[in-house]
Amino acid sequence: MVKIRLTRMGKHKKPFYRMIVADAKSRRDGPFIEILGTYDPKTEPSTLKVDVERAKHWIANGAQPSVTCQKLLKQAGM
Repeated sequence: MVKIRLTRMGKHKKPFYRMIVADAKSRRDGPFIEILGTYDPKTEPSTLKVDVERAKHWIANGAQPSVTCQKLLKQAGM
């Protein structure tokens, strides 16, 4: 199964996240299929950049977004 989820990037105590498409069995920071966007919770307000068209494409083809990614995609206008 393919999932849309976040992977952690950044320095110690300064995280930012990439929204990725990955196999459900791969580890959190492991290999992925495609990068859909970024999310930075440390900025004020939080920064979210997502390619909504590609996210729609992956969801139409059976990818399951995580709970956090569902909320972020909703914020992005999907």
